[in-house]
Amino acid sequence: MKILGIGNAIVDVICKVDNDFIKKNNLTKSTMKLIFNENEFKQLLSNLKIEKTVSGGSVANSLVGLSQLGNNVGFIGKVNDDNLGNKYEEGLKKENVKYFYSKKKEELPTGTCLILVTPDSERTMCTFLGTAGKINENDVSTEAIRKSEIIFLEGYLWDKGAPKKAFEKAIHNANKVAMSLSDKFCVDRHKPHFLELVKNKLDITFANEQEIMSLIEAKNFNDVVNFAKELNKLFIITRGKRGAISIKGNEINECGVQKNLKIIDLTGAGDLFAAGYLHSYLNKMSQDECLKKGTEMSSKVIQQIGARL
Repeated sequence: MKILGIGNAIVDVICKVDNDFIKKNNLTKSTMKLIFNENEFKQLLSNLKIEKTVSGGSVANSLVGLSQLGNNVGFIGKVNDDNLGNKYEEGLKKENVKYFYSKKKEELPTGTCLILVTPDSERTMCTFLGTAGKINENDVSTEAIRKSEIIFLEGYLWDKGAPKKAFEKAIHNANKVAMSLSDKFCVDRHKPHFLELVKNKLDITFANEQEIMSLIEAKNFNDVVNFAKELNKLFIITRGKRGAISIKGNEINECGVQKNLKIIDLTGAGDLFAAGYLHSYLNKMSQDECLKKGTEMSSKVIQQIGARL
């Protein structure tokens, strides 16, 4: 298998809202908020009109993109044996993503992410992890990991206890490890752990500019470049309107954004960028080609509703 992802198995519920809804519910636009109370989550959802429901989760979205590009991929993520859990599994299988998880009855329901899309196409997420956040080392197949060229992890899943042990088992048995830092709030919550991972455990780090600058407490982007050069590992950083950059040692490559796009929804932009990049990387293409393919996939997904093409 080319690549195995381990991440939050989340069903995305996409709704259009106005900016007042974001303010009224004390949300920070363009970030992800974890909701720990199921009733609070249901209350939030009760006031909304659902546009679309689709299997999601950051790494799972990337794997679907990789599968659509013809790669042999698999996913490990925890769901409950409930209606949404069944839908989740069906969604992956339909996209030819092998699902290395046997669902069973759990105490918590399948995880759900409310994606609130404002008129400026920005997305603000409210996530009730449910059983997705309870993934543990017993859910992770050592055999599947060892048979994969790369494992791909997401920062969203990182937490003390069971998920952390699942990550450690995966990293210990992997041939090569890639990870997305996922979200600035996520980075801020787990800074010492993430820094240790980036420095000592990861071969490839995906981040946006805000996430990596927060991680190393950089004053400017030159600090990021110098940090990456010193580590001599592969860093892939998206920079919004400035495009994307890859850094490995003294080799630096940049790619601009595609122009004149009709942007509808930025959900999944980073996930599909990672898919395009990893597709080219796995197929031994140059860094310029990897960045271009990432940018192409990202540009496609932001011109539609939802995080999957």
